[in-house]
Amino acid sequence: MADSPSAAAGTLSFPTRPGSPLAAAAKRMLLAVGLLALSAAIVYLDRHGYRDAAHPGRPLSVVGSIYYATVTLSTIGYGDIVPVTTAARLVNTVVITPMRLVFLIILVGTTLQVLTRQTRANWRIARWRSTVASQTIVVGYGTKGRSAVRTLRESGTARESIVVVDLLPEAASEANAAGLVAVTGDGTRREVLSRAEIGSACQVVIAVNRDDTAVLITLTARLLNPRVVIVAAVREEENQDLLRLSGADQVVVSSGAAGQLLAISAVRPAAGRVIADLLSRGRGLDLAERPVAAAEVGTSARDADSTVIALVRGDDLLPADHPAARRLAWGDRLIVVSSHPRPIIGRDITEPREFAHASHLI
Repeated sequence: MADSPSAAAGTLSFPTRPGSPLAAAAKRMLLAVGLLALSAAIVYLDRHGYRDAAHPGRPLSVVGSIYYATVTLSTIGYGDIVPVTTAARLVNTVVITPMRLVFLIILVGTTLQVLTRQTRANWRIARWRSTVASQTIVVGYGTKGRSAVRTLRESGTARESIVVVDLLPEAASEANAAGLVAVTGDGTRREVLSRAEIGSACQVVIAVNRDDTAVLITLTARLLNPRVVIVAAVREEENQDLLRLSGADQVVVSSGAAGQLLAISAVRPAAGRVIADLLSRGRGLDLAERPVAAAEVGTSARDADSTVIALVRGDDLLPADHPAARRLAWGDRLIVVSSHPRPIIGRDITEPREFAHASHLI
């Protein structure tokens, strides 16, 4: 289902239910046989209204009815069997002739199916573009990208609100199989991100394997949508400042985070297990973010109705024991630890800026 013949410009694809070619052929064959049987039955019921040149003066037999139905549906007939009564001619006009057209359509069903699929694809693309808004674009559907999508889904983000961009057609097909809209193409190109409707996106997650590619994608995304929240993963810590200068709101150093977790797990195994548990959403301890409740305004973060580990005030992330956290105010948001997912009021906790705050705590 291509929106453009050029892969470099980005090919938009949607979740599909793959069908077996053998099953499709068998279905067409059954439909053709069914039409033939129905036509033969109609002719046989009015067998006295036909004249058979091979058997003059006798009504059509079952074999003659089947023969007439076959040659009538597949050709214009040979003239050896003809309707002679008004009723028979009327039935041929209003019933048999439309059935012949349907029979021919079934015979050329493969071509029509291709045309129908292309028309349906164009319709789905047009409809999707007219309705998509505030979507999350995940660039790169490798290990990091799939993990990001899985966490977004577990956090309540609708599958229809996620668009995957990847250079490999296999990755796009895998995303389609997972029920996601995908764009096959180079995420550094403006045309590809435009296919993903980045102008209406609320966040972009960049999970590619090369840091220089992540920089180019960040620059392109920021150019196309100055307001979008961009979260990027880099392998080398020295490149995180370059990503920020390129327009990334948050940068996660994947190799550094993995190294820190390895060291913590080796030196403090229990602490390492807690961190791993926090990173595995829904399996034990979970990090969540919620707004301050009315009853908590004016109180300390330590006295909140949950285990608070940090306070988000504006663009600042403050630990729970910070002096400013001794008095909660309207608009504050709390980073809490819970053993069960809590309903989140206000912004979705899957906003990349908030994910990044949580990762800094770890």
